[in-house]
Amino acid sequence: MDGNGRWAKQRGKERVEGHIEGVQRLRDAIKGAARLGVRYLTVYAFSTENWGRPEAEVNAIMELFCKSVINESPELQKQGVRVQVMGDRAGFSEKVLAYIERIESETAAGERLTLVLAFNYSARSEMVAAVRRIASEVAEGRYGVEDITAQTISDNLLSAGIPDPDLMIRTSGECRLSNFLLWQSAYTELYFTEVLWPDFTEEEFERAIESYANRDRRFGLVKK
Repeated sequence: MDGNGRWAKQRGKERVEGHIEGVQRLRDAIKGAARLGVRYLTVYAFSTENWGRPEAEVNAIMELFCKSVINESPELQKQGVRVQVMGDRAGFSEKVLAYIERIESETAAGERLTLVLAFNYSARSEMVAAVRRIASEVAEGRYGVEDITAQTISDNLLSAGIPDPDLMIRTSGECRLSNFLLWQSAYTELYFTEVLWPDFTEEEFERAIESYANRDRRFGLVKK
């Protein structure tokens, strides 16, 4: 969900205004995904690198998250959306942790769509932690080195139990993955658009889905 700050700057507004508008676009994406039958929607809400942004902006993002939990939870429950937060929770304040637990608890019964919020997330850190867990189990004799497979690694990632993504959408004209789902995206279709996230309407979302629907996915094999 890239481009919030640039969107605000282009309009002479504070960067936080872009993040506020971005929440509305997330609402649109959730509705569009649910309507189109998407079962998992994962959004990069806050990376571990984002802590390096100005303190005022980081604080505003955290406060916006807490307000969004209050404002969005009833509608998410109504739509059958279950929220799962994926990331390192050690860096959050007690207040933010409480709101994370609240949104996960209040939406736990949702079965139509799982919304995964990558919040304080880093793909490299995720993989390092997975390797450490596996190494520890090897040292304790629970695994033999020859028993380690790609599935073993997947099972030790934060995304364990969540299907690998079929499509990754990157807004704002940037053409990189930026430390997002690096292991899981080995065969993910990529879609880059110049549209800034606050302008990424439900129609833009449908355009990305249409592009994906026309892809020829072979997963390294030869088409029969």
